[in-house]
Amino acid sequence: MKQSQLLQGQLTILRMMQFTNYATMVLLITYFPLYFESIGFTKLQIGAIYSVGPFLSIASNLAVGILSDRTKSLRRILSLLYCVQILALALLLPQKEFAIMAGIMALFYLFQTPVNSMLDSVSLLAADQMKISFPAIRMFGSLGYAVCAVIFGYLLKVYGSNLTITLALCAIGMSLIFSFLIKDFQATLKKFEFGGLWILLRKSETVIFFALIMVVSVGHRMNEGFLSIAMREIGADDSTIGYASLASAISEIPMFFLLAKYGHRFRELPLLAIASFMYVIRLGLLSLATEPWMMVALQTMHAITFAIFYITALRSLQALIPDEYRSSGQAVFAVVWSGIAGLIAGTLGGWLYDALGLATVFRFGAIFALVGACGFLFVHLRRDQAA
Repeated sequence: MKQSQLLQGQLTILRMMQFTNYATMVLLITYFPLYFESIGFTKLQIGAIYSVGPFLSIASNLAVGILSDRTKSLRRILSLLYCVQILALALLLPQKEFAIMAGIMALFYLFQTPVNSMLDSVSLLAADQMKISFPAIRMFGSLGYAVCAVIFGYLLKVYGSNLTITLALCAIGMSLIFSFLIKDFQATLKKFEFGGLWILLRKSETVIFFALIMVVSVGHRMNEGFLSIAMREIGADDSTIGYASLASAISEIPMFFLLAKYGHRFRELPLLAIASFMYVIRLGLLSLATEPWMMVALQTMHAITFAIFYITALRSLQALIPDEYRSSGQAVFAVVWSGIAGLIAGTLGGWLYDALGLATVFRFGAIFALVGACGFLFVHLRRDQAA
């Protein structure tokens, strides 16, 4: 009975960590670009700031993932990551100069970008030990994103964009408190061997998997990084932009529930191909949208793009990478999903936005997603023929 209560308490803590983490994400994705725009930064400068994070995440994710697997101290590492984020945002509060703010944001992203992969890593390990599905934990991140998109949108509409950093400090502070309370789910795993990880990552099926994840993620990041600015350009206010974030987050929740219950019945590669093709449709329609409400409506496609793609990709990753390399595997996934893809989307998207407009950004994103869809379908058909 005591063990059951302990596990239930840990489940609650992990769900609340997902909630507060994605409360922070809604600010970073939706409202930080608007804050930078409100203090006079150009679209190219905003794109540069957002490309620094993915660039740094390539090193930080790998370093944190390997350190976590070697030390089996994921709990302490998460606490350290949150502490440095709070310090960086506190330094950012009084600043208005682009060069200084870009440097501080680089420090922030160095310690922020590994959080999602490390939190997913501990959630996956906990889900295995508790005999529950990962989406049953991860859906609370979507709930946090949805609820806070509305609350933050209202607060920023009333009090202005200057409140953005303060809200982020509050959300990260809550995450730090929860990080002190989780247990070390890595403690019972086998010893980490770097050579074993390298052998796994060199396999052709692993390389192809990560390459296709990166291609589709470029399209996803173009939507994520430029949607709020595109909406502002066609007349949306902060609350309407918040509704777009709300629509995407709410649409995820029932899909996560369905994937938790029925997802194991479907093969991963066909699901990844379908989700990638849905990205093609979503981004193509976004390129044609001329009213804010159209973009809000299209964000409901998040359920059949991101929700299916992300959860299915993590299922595939679990099959490729054993538990003793879980944090390292999640780190490589994050490097590809957020780091390399985010770097391409931020720099290419920023240039396309300034040179050719928002429609071109989304059309290029659709092309990347189409390449990924064809790639997943090809690998699936070839694997079936080989079997």
